[in-house]
Amino acid sequence: MTASTRRSVLSLYMRVFRIARTWQAQSGLTSDTESERKYILQEARTLFRQNQQLTDQESIKMCIEECEARIEIGLHYRNPFPRATYLPPMGLATQKGRRLRAQQRLRKQAKPIYLQSHDET
Repeated sequence: MTASTRRSVLSLYMRVFRIARTWQAQSGLTSDTESERKYILQEARTLFRQNQQLTDQESIKMCIEECEARIEIGLHYRNPFPRATYLPPMGLATQKGRRLRAQQRLRKQAKPIYLQSHDET
């Protein structure tokens, strides 16, 4: 990891913690605010630790873009939780064969950048 990449990752990490410290829930309830703050901190710690061992510059860049996208979406919508993708799980494919593989490939390609770190549901 280069020094500039390390600096940008650490600045993103600190930015997430600053956002969590000043976060106010849209409902205005104290309990909602606290639970959303805990979620932001827990999600940041989990994802940064999960990606701590990355050495490939391209994958690090993708993670940085995902983090920035999630920050901007969360601040814009005042919702720290990832937005859902509205694709049916396997609605268009049969249970086996080429059509299933094609459907899985399309779902992977259609996954937004801000959800790349989340598993399929």
